[in-house]
Amino acid sequence: MLLIAIPVALPIGVLLYSLFLPLDVSSESGDVWVHIRQTVLPTYLYNTFALMALVGSVATIIGVGTAWLSANFSFPLSKILTPALVLPLAAPAYVVGYVYADLFEFAGPVQGFLRTAFDLQGGEYYFPSIRSLGGAGFVIALVLYPYIYLLARSSFMQQSVALHETARVLGADSKRVFWRVALPVARPAIAGGIALVLMETVADYGVVEHFGVPTFTSGIFRTWYAMGEHSAALQLAGWLFVIVALLVVAEQFARRGQHFNPVSRSTPTELVPLTGVKAIGATITCTVPVLLGFVLPFAVLLNHALLEGDPMIGKGFSELLFNSVYVAGIAAILCALAALWLNYAQRLRASTGVKLAVRTATLGYAIPGMVLAVGLLVPLTFLDRALSGFLRDNFEIVGGLFITGTVAGLIFVYVARFLTVAYNSSHMGMAALHYNLDAAARSLGATPSRVLSAIHLPLLRPAVLTGLLLVFIDVMKELPATLIMRPFNFETLATRVFRLAADERLAEASTAALSIILLSLIPTVMILVTKSMKNPE
Repeated sequence: MLLIAIPVALPIGVLLYSLFLPLDVSSESGDVWVHIRQTVLPTYLYNTFALMALVGSVATIIGVGTAWLSANFSFPLSKILTPALVLPLAAPAYVVGYVYADLFEFAGPVQGFLRTAFDLQGGEYYFPSIRSLGGAGFVIALVLYPYIYLLARSSFMQQSVALHETARVLGADSKRVFWRVALPVARPAIAGGIALVLMETVADYGVVEHFGVPTFTSGIFRTWYAMGEHSAALQLAGWLFVIVALLVVAEQFARRGQHFNPVSRSTPTELVPLTGVKAIGATITCTVPVLLGFVLPFAVLLNHALLEGDPMIGKGFSELLFNSVYVAGIAAILCALAALWLNYAQRLRASTGVKLAVRTATLGYAIPGMVLAVGLLVPLTFLDRALSGFLRDNFEIVGGLFITGTVAGLIFVYVARFLTVAYNSSHMGMAALHYNLDAAARSLGATPSRVLSAIHLPLLRPAVLTGLLLVFIDVMKELPATLIMRPFNFETLATRVFRLAADERLAEASTAALSIILLSLIPTVMILVTKSMKNPE
């Protein structure tokens, strides 16, 4: 149990140490931190919180609005749009950001068309810059709103019909029912979705870096690599960890009371048919997020891939794909095994120590990948040096790095980051197994390991495989942690997209970007199938 919690506990300990034991201001590193604190730290704070506010607001409006419409009304294309609204989850935010930056920049096709259509070639005109805080917030919100949409729609679907019927009997129209009844009851679910969106926003690096918005993630990367100031980067990572910790606490606080609302539906859902202007408005409202968040970026990337594509196709692209699948596969298997072990240990003995270990091990998903990577580099480097010295002194073996700068270190941070995903999937499956199964097997003389292998594993296979697949896709899309922890000359699909897009070579990056999106569609389709089975309409 403790060994599984180490990948998350180590970086948290390093970050807290660097945060609460500040640097000596008389040292060179201390001077750098003082300089950062007096110059760019306020900018990092402002941009990070402003981006969170912008993304949270836009994603909430889109997610809650589309969830309410799809859960309570029928309108043209509603049966197609209801599952399609989840599709933007398959597109990494940085990929969508690269597409929109290419479309809306000065030399891009949109402004080029406007200059030609309105004869603006020689004159000045105003066009909002896509590479800005507003542009970054818009792009990230388009990709992350499905978190809120899924949770809000599930809450709206499960709310008691008696609540809505009582409100209508008292004379409330649909708008009043939404604002005074449905929305307050769905508040915990919506708050949980907003917390997920804000955590992903804080962790983003690809969009803010490409759009030139200095936030904590871009500042940490720049301080660590460009300036070579590891201590100052740890200080910044510690500040970002505090922000994430506050989000976790706020999410837990916001979810209080969700079990006290009447949410069992006594009668099947009856969708209210919309006609005329209302039907057109509802269709447009649910269509625009799908078009902007998935269809348009996918179409642009597909067009680039067909016309140009990655020049490594047929040469080194297979190695690139193999690297991505290799690390993602190993990380997914380790996460699935660790998640199964954590769930079964908690089932056997739900003591305070076990609960604390499980809570620590599953905290990684709330921590940005860049923060985990920076926090892990320090203890892993120390471990490497100690191991190298031990082998040299005792066995006369001279070796280099065994963990840091190797695939092992990269997988280590992946497990710390995404173990929560596999744990949640296995936990839902384990919770559905009645304890009488264990008691019956134990009464017949079966050991705990025998119960796990002969009874639990066959029943948990779908849940474990789902968690494994979700971790696999998350690792495929992960960018910041990969950039920091990857070995030299080790490229994945994500780093390939980042490197080419950073050089404004989107057409060449389109092949790798499409590969990520197509692979990410697998768990997205699984979500849609699961939802349709649970909520048949």
